[in-house]
Amino acid sequence: MEIAQIVGIALVTTIMLLILRQEKPVMAVVLSIVFSIVIFTYLMGKMASILSIMEELTQRAQINYFFFGTLLKILGVAYLGEFASSICQDAGEHAVAKKVEFASKIIIAVLALPILVAILESLMELLPG
Repeated sequence: MEIAQIVGIALVTTIMLLILRQEKPVMAVVLSIVFSIVIFTYLMGKMASILSIMEELTQRAQINYFFFGTLLKILGVAYLGEFASSICQDAGEHAVAKKVEFASKIIIAVLALPILVAILESLMELLPG
């Protein structure tokens, strides 16, 4: 049922944006940003419940919390980068949006390095020689 509410708000916002873009383009950008923030805020509770379940499963499986924390950071960077990029694109700043996407990818690669190193070290221990 929640998706129906989100779709309804999105459709109303889209219609308002179509009207506003012709008359007041700056206000259309502001409305788009406000809509994005409302949806993001609305979903924060859902994200928090997902994180708590993942944390509980990590503890049960006795997985190193470092890896879990790193994965959460990577997911956070991916979602925030996409969110910021979308806002920039809505504002017509496609070049800025591309730079945000590029920066997000580099940060994700840097965050993933310790996991990659741990995997390679584990493989090296398994190999004879």
